[in-house]
Amino acid sequence: MTTMRPDTAQRPGPDTEQRVAGGVGDSPVRPDGTLKVKGEFAFSSDLWADDMLWGATLRSPHPRARIRGIDITGAVALPGVFAVLTHEDVPGAKTYGLEIRDQPVLAIGEVRYAGEPVAIVAADHPETARRAVARIAVDYEVLPPVVDADAALDPRSAQVHDRGNLLRHVPVRRGDPAVPAEVVVTGEYEVGMQDQAFLGPESGLAVPAEDGGVDLYVATQWLHVDQDQIAGCLGLPTSLVRLTLAGVGGAFGAREDLSMQVHACLLARHTGKPVKMVYGREESFYGHVHRHPARLRYEHGATRDGRLVYVRARIVLDGGAYASSSTAVCGNAATLGIGPYDVPNVVMDAYVAYTNNPPCGAMRGFGTVQACFAYESQMDKLAAAVGLHPVEVRLRNALTTGDRMPTGQLVEGPAPVAELLRRVRDAPDPPPRGTDPRLLPGGVSNTTHGESVVRGVGYAIGIKNVGFSEGFDDFATARVRLELVGGEPAVLVHSAAAEVGQGLVTVQAQIARTELGIAQVTVATADTTVGSAGSSSASRQTYLSGGAVRAACRAVRAALLARSGLPDARLVDGAAVSPAGEVPLVELLRAGPVEETVEWRHRPTSPLHPATGQGDAHVQYAFAAHRATVDVDTELGLVRVVELSTAQDVGRAVNPQAVQGQIQGGSAQGLGLALMEEIQVVDGLIRNPSFTDYLIPTILDMPPMRVEVLELADPYSPYGLRGVGEPPTISSTPAIVAAIRAATGKALARVPVRPEHITEGPQWTD
Repeated sequence: MTTMRPDTAQRPGPDTEQRVAGGVGDSPVRPDGTLKVKGEFAFSSDLWADDMLWGATLRSPHPRARIRGIDITGAVALPGVFAVLTHEDVPGAKTYGLEIRDQPVLAIGEVRYAGEPVAIVAADHPETARRAVARIAVDYEVLPPVVDADAALDPRSAQVHDRGNLLRHVPVRRGDPAVPAEVVVTGEYEVGMQDQAFLGPESGLAVPAEDGGVDLYVATQWLHVDQDQIAGCLGLPTSLVRLTLAGVGGAFGAREDLSMQVHACLLARHTGKPVKMVYGREESFYGHVHRHPARLRYEHGATRDGRLVYVRARIVLDGGAYASSSTAVCGNAATLGIGPYDVPNVVMDAYVAYTNNPPCGAMRGFGTVQACFAYESQMDKLAAAVGLHPVEVRLRNALTTGDRMPTGQLVEGPAPVAELLRRVRDAPDPPPRGTDPRLLPGGVSNTTHGESVVRGVGYAIGIKNVGFSEGFDDFATARVRLELVGGEPAVLVHSAAAEVGQGLVTVQAQIARTELGIAQVTVATADTTVGSAGSSSASRQTYLSGGAVRAACRAVRAALLARSGLPDARLVDGAAVSPAGEVPLVELLRAGPVEETVEWRHRPTSPLHPATGQGDAHVQYAFAAHRATVDVDTELGLVRVVELSTAQDVGRAVNPQAVQGQIQGGSAQGLGLALMEEIQVVDGLIRNPSFTDYLIPTILDMPPMRVEVLELADPYSPYGLRGVGEPPTISSTPAIVAAIRAATGKALARVPVRPEHITEGPQWTD
């Protein structure tokens, strides 16, 4: 296996790219697209095996309690039950976790959130398994929960974990912390807990193997990190825990953590039978992490003409009961929490705390969504204070190439902040409001004929890192095989990169076609028989796994051309070509297949200085801007988003149609956070764990979108591409809220915006 890092010698150029239909820059049909539209695609919940058992989980009804005893006799006695397991039956490590292994496989002595797994059951029918769960008797000593993250940071608070409630504090210091300013605006903001709301609940099938190991077919985002955690909990070497990616019904970060993986494998090894576990919608709300709720306090100081002098900020994230990826989320919130602006003096403190609320972790935007809502609200306040248009004040402070981030990191490559803002500002306005009730707030409910409806326009721009940061060894592995199939050259691409709906399978095939000039490309099912590809998160897979596939293809091409015996040969139109002659590819492959495996890394990042937050923490920055136009019924507090205009730099659109889809989908999730999506947690208990009560945007809620895509190549990334998936989620929420403020004059310092915030909330003042 070859290990590679990018360097300038491997930057793309027209002479290295094969012009093949379905290659980089085209939008070939997704191989899974038709099947999904027709309902014929096999998701993980469709898995089946002969003699299969069904698993079920007993979960705590309390957010905080000591377990004084567990009686499983009633469940064991039920006919059809094959196993009832508690923490005592876990043969290996009792805990797991992405960054800190603090989460029990099954509760040990206490529960720390409502929904924590306490026991698991395997039975011959799913209803039998559910009945067995109901027969398990747990003696709880209920304790007062810690449910407020700010209060949890007080040393006098009850401790969720023995190590204390502070999970991480990230300070960022730049310039003079006490510099004065002519104009000062302050604000306190709040972001509610958002759910990833994927349509396919957690599911998988564990099959015991004759070698004492287990094979798990599962919907996940990161096969190898799952493998490592599962093997540790089972007390097995990783070679005996084999994972294969099953059909994934959406992810958005929530499948980075374990859910049913260890439980299904434990039951399968205990019973000697295949065990399938599928969560219902309510259990899914308890079974995965959510977006961190946040409280944010900002102070912006500027000159009278609107140029930023300083930003001082404090962010407190509620991490819930276990760490998950909270420390990295906190790092992103701190390092990117000033926004895409050139600010000479920064005092930032970001905290994440343990509480007895549901665990929080990765979700699209990863710490920057919460910060962007606050800093963009502040920029609108500053614009009002100095008498500038909201876009103008942003233009005067826009980050550009060669500037430095608050962490001291140099912004290399294109930073088109000003250009993106101008594009959304100058986009054509949507049509004037009409009288058709279907196009008014409230829609066909006929609540208004327009008499109390006001239109507003708002703007926002966000910044997001791409890939893993702060010195993490971020890499991806790809294996590429070129051989004759049916007498014709064909390519097989194999990686562990998880296709979670983003179109990664298509992208890998496009890259192979481009590099090798061969139309026939098959992408193998992702599994752990090939090296790790990292997580399908952080907008990183096209960059990292795309880079690995490209590097492996180039290694295959080099090996193939070496066979040709032609000096300075190049691969052109299915032949090795040089001034000395040419040899058809078919002839070269008659000597046997060519296969190469490459482990590919992006340029290194560095940890943050623990006291100042200085360091080259991120590998790449991505930017997106939104303009939102809304109609608001000021009497009823109802909102209709009339149009979203967005502009985003993607570096290189590897698949233009997929890029459009990512931008539209990300904007939809931002709209949801702005107007409707929130897990209601009261005293540690989720009050709305269903799609009846947890509202998500439908096609009727989504407005027309005007999307402008810029392709300003990053000098270090494969094909110059830039991660696409997260930026539209970041800037869409504050743009929509800004538009509602413009229409109503209300403060709207919390998302999601509720009707009472519009009808009864305070005015937008400095």
